[in-house]
Amino acid sequence: MSDTLLVSTRKGLFTVRKSKDRWTIAATSFLGDNVSLAMADPRDGAWYAALDHGHFGVKLQRSEDQGQTWEEIAVPAYPEPPEGHEEKDWMGRVIPWKLIRIWALEPGGADQPGFLWCGTLPGGLFFSKDRGASWELCRSLWEDERRIKWSGGGADYAGLHSICVNPRDSNTVTIAVSTGGVWRTKDLGASWELVGKGLRAEYMPPGQAFEPLHQDVHRLVQCPAAPDRFWIQHHNGVFKSSDGATTFEEVTNVKPAVFGFGVAVHPKDPDTAWFIPARKDEFRIPVDGKVVAARTRDGAKSFEVLRKGLPQDHAYDLTLRHALAIDETGDRLAFGSTTGFLWVTEDGGDTWQTVAEHLPPVYAVRFA
Repeated sequence: MSDTLLVSTRKGLFTVRKSKDRWTIAATSFLGDNVSLAMADPRDGAWYAALDHGHFGVKLQRSEDQGQTWEEIAVPAYPEPPEGHEEKDWMGRVIPWKLIRIWALEPGGADQPGFLWCGTLPGGLFFSKDRGASWELCRSLWEDERRIKWSGGGADYAGLHSICVNPRDSNTVTIAVSTGGVWRTKDLGASWELVGKGLRAEYMPPGQAFEPLHQDVHRLVQCPAAPDRFWIQHHNGVFKSSDGATTFEEVTNVKPAVFGFGVAVHPKDPDTAWFIPARKDEFRIPVDGKVVAARTRDGAKSFEVLRKGLPQDHAYDLTLRHALAIDETGDRLAFGSTTGFLWVTEDGGDTWQTVAEHLPPVYAVRFA
């Protein structure tokens, strides 16, 4: 059970810890800087933080002492494109071969000490074999001719935001791209297959709604105890898979809405999952101004609306794709909002407590 949260925000990284019966902010790092993502590696205890300095670029920091001190390490770097080579997306915009944002950080398998995965904007996948001291582009995915058809889902360019390493086979990794669908490798990135049959993109022209390449996946998660079970929060709804992400079934009964960004699956029970619903498209606010979580405990046959301890009157908090987290027990969850709120539950969502009300916009939440 984890007593520590890493909360990445527009103005710094906040370390939140439980002391006695309360969760409080225990420390700050990079105060004033844009921290897009943070990760704690369970294999060796190292913490990583990705910073977006805008004009000055993306930086990556590592801490060996739980955030007391940090050291700058290498960031993924794109190669120079071939001379005269220019790529354009479907809107005619040039796709840059440069790092815009780190959008996913995941450790490799337990049998791969020092191995890290990193997903970026504009849709590149990188790996490190030395704890981030150096990075290599996964060229098999970058050079796939279908990549040029990826497009941005809410961002200017396609972004690789979800990386799921199979806990039983570290060579099998499943990723999600916005907007570019779900991809899987079974040979540690040497080759890739486009999977995700059954996902539906209602915004596409007739006849293309079920094309796997056009799917705007907001978040993809995998159950550690049952790695063939995946859940997706998609732009058009919720989907689940029981065959390792090869095919998905749409879930239409999530209340109060099927739209959202974050999803969490219980680490031991693949039938239990949580979502933070919202109104979609131009709204992107909680339904009826009430912040709630939706939970299923029977594989999406039914859903509960969880609201105890959450604001229910004129609350317009949006939770982004990395801002919902679950710990290894499945009892503790936390989520933050773009309006600076942070909530924690210790009973699977039955009741929530407010940890903070005035943080900068929260981009990501993760247990350490």
